[in-house]
Amino acid sequence: MMEYKGYTAKVEFDDEAEIFHGEVIDIKDVVTFQGKTAKEIKKVFKESVDDYLSFCKERGEEPDKPFTGKFVVRISPELHRKIYLSAKLSDESINAWLNEKLRRAVNESVT
Repeated sequence: MMEYKGYTAKVEFDDEAEIFHGEVIDIKDVVTFQGKTAKEIKKVFKESVDDYLSFCKERGEEPDKPFTGKFVVRISPELHRKIYLSAKLSDESINAWLNEKLRRAVNESVT
């Protein structure tokens, strides 16, 4: 993966075409790029992000942000109730309680 200006791209190699192709993976808009060498793919990735940001500016639109800090999760009503009760018993909002639990889970899985 590569990162530039807060955007993350996934790059793969197409053995038949003998090119690298990549896509920005953390936004809804589609931003793709390709190149023949590692050096070129890095360059065109940055150019593609810059082009995307310029295009949005020209159109007067806000570019997609990689992460807004919000996501929707569908859970069972019973799990929702248990989360609510756990948060209440901890004197926290559901948001604060879940943030802490998710932070711990991610830190444990990454280390």
